[in-house]
Amino acid sequence: MQFNLIIIGDEILHGSREDKHFMFFKTLLEQHGFQLGMVQYLPDDREILVRQLKRSFDDAMPTFVTGGIGSTPDDHTRQAAAEALGLAIENHPVAAGYIEQVTLSRGETLDSLEHRRRLTMADFPEGSDLVENAYNTIAGFSIREHYFLPGFPVMVEPMAEWVLNRYYADKFNQTEQASRSIWVFKLPESRIGRLMERIQQDYPGVKTFSLPTEKTEHQEAHIEFGIKASGEACKLLDVAWPEVLAELENLGGRLEEVKR
Repeated sequence: MQFNLIIIGDEILHGSREDKHFMFFKTLLEQHGFQLGMVQYLPDDREILVRQLKRSFDDAMPTFVTGGIGSTPDDHTRQAAAEALGLAIENHPVAAGYIEQVTLSRGETLDSLEHRRRLTMADFPEGSDLVENAYNTIAGFSIREHYFLPGFPVMVEPMAEWVLNRYYADKFNQTEQASRSIWVFKLPESRIGRLMERIQQDYPGVKTFSLPTEKTEHQEAHIEFGIKASGEACKLLDVAWPEVLAELENLGGRLEEVKR
């Protein structure tokens, strides 16, 4: 099963903040037997967000969306999601109740400017469900298998785990994933294309990959060549792999075990 990931924030695109979401989601999903299908980085621009979220909702893939659900004028994600779906924005009573408790715990009144601004973080597209936030209780929201989370990793990480446990626990580790790979020296990518095509044709469900690395001070140029599969096709890897290794050597490649 695959999930998509949309990471929103000018600060990431402009380099003032380092993205930590990609590696977290990749690792988290793989721990449960899932995969990342596609990742997008988007700016805090409502027009762009509406356009891309429309496409994402149309794709109907489970999708995590991080960033842009705060209470400042540069946060557009909640409104963009509603517009993309043609829905009105409504104040979610449970989310609003959580925010009231936060306000009172800070010694502020419910008629204060700070609370009124904070309360906008409970404005979601109508019909949304909550995504619980164990860090500070201010909830995210979900609609159409899109899970909208804050931009802060300290909040995102437990919220993403909550989503998987609540909605996808019955699908954990149901599909086997396997791969084989080798480092290939003295062989350009231009000479292995036909091998890749033939393996994929002869072994349905098996995919090939080739990752070139340029020469460095400490290492020769080489290719990490491999095959991978999911589900029943994993059984074909042990059959295909000896054929792959033999053909790479026949083509003139020098093979070495992959070193990480």
